[in-house]
Amino acid sequence: MRSRNRSLVIGAVRRAGNPSRTQIAHLTGLSHSTISAIAADLIAEGIMRESVHETQVPVSRRGRPQVALTLNPDAGRAVCLHLHFNRLEAVLVDYCGGVIATRTHVINTLALNRQQLIDLVVETVQEAAGGKPFMRIVFAVQGVTDAKGDEILWSPIITHNHVPFGTLLREQFGIPVSVQNDCNLIATALHWINPERYGQNFLAILLSHGIGMGLMLNGQIFTGIRSSGVEFGHMIYRPHGSLCRCGRRGCIEAYAGSYAIQRRAEGLDTVSEPLANTHDTDLSALLAQARAEDGPVRQAFREAGQAIGYGLGSLFALIDPAPVALIGHGTAAFEIMEPEIRTALAQTAAGQNAGDLSFEIWPDEIPLIQQGCAMEALNSMDHEVFGPGLQPTDSARAARTPNGEPTKAYA
Repeated sequence: MRSRNRSLVIGAVRRAGNPSRTQIAHLTGLSHSTISAIAADLIAEGIMRESVHETQVPVSRRGRPQVALTLNPDAGRAVCLHLHFNRLEAVLVDYCGGVIATRTHVINTLALNRQQLIDLVVETVQEAAGGKPFMRIVFAVQGVTDAKGDEILWSPIITHNHVPFGTLLREQFGIPVSVQNDCNLIATALHWINPERYGQNFLAILLSHGIGMGLMLNGQIFTGIRSSGVEFGHMIYRPHGSLCRCGRRGCIEAYAGSYAIQRRAEGLDTVSEPLANTHDTDLSALLAQARAEDGPVRQAFREAGQAIGYGLGSLFALIDPAPVALIGHGTAAFEIMEPEIRTALAQTAAGQNAGDLSFEIWPDEIPLIQQGCAMEALNSMDHEVFGPGLQPTDSARAARTPNGEPTKAYA
């Protein structure tokens, strides 16, 4: 219970920025005495600081000004990695979630051999860290990861399966590593940004070159027994239908992914090899044409909406309707797709209860993935490093070297 309460206090301070003890009590439901005791420990351990903001103190007020609490950004650092098509990015964040440094490599992900990919990932982590110690790595990838968060099982953007990046990076840096599906991290970010809407149950659907989903159920990101779980884009929409990047036919992605929309709009054979990538300028031109006139291009976007709508109906038959966030550059066509999504959903059994279903649009997935990585890393640090509830003197010795740097960190 003590560990849980410490994590609650740390999380409340990180979310609010520099709240007072009264605000923390409101956010956590903990008593003032419990918060004061925890805050005293965390301050002694160098995890938290007190601060006074003069703008918060009325001029007419006498006596001691209200003291706010803030996290010590130097208490720990984490590296957030993101591998997506032809790009590898690493961001070093402090304990408050602030960005310290970034490093980006523009690469041909499909051309790299296995060892080249591994070496580049290690090099990018080192470059982002710049010699500073850090305590966690979270690696976001486009594709299927294992349930333990250790390896990439399959990804459409690389030619290698079963790459154990978790093990490889742990051996290299000696710290905990988590390899996560990027859509799961998008859901983590939304849960952090707006817990009122994205609370216990919701869906985050990525509409991009491919189609992905992060699913929150009962306040937890859903993962499968063996893999990262919700492969919404590879649910079957039409058996024996259009060819998907996964090599199978009839997937939702084979109709709703940007490569599928472009293939259909240009009148190509639906079983022709999917494009490795699509360009935003091409999609913008297609969307402009779809808005200007009815025809095959508009029909391609409509069919994308139908595929998503039927997919949601199948999913809602299992979990009941829940709030939906649509993320990525594919949301630019939402005004064409939304009527088709709702019409298709209404034709399913579960869709009968989804009349008031709301959608929220997030055009850019990259900031969400980065924030999801950071929250995953920092929350694990809260629980596993700073949450055991040690005595202050023991905690200070365990978490700090004489110069104030964390001992459980890679430098």
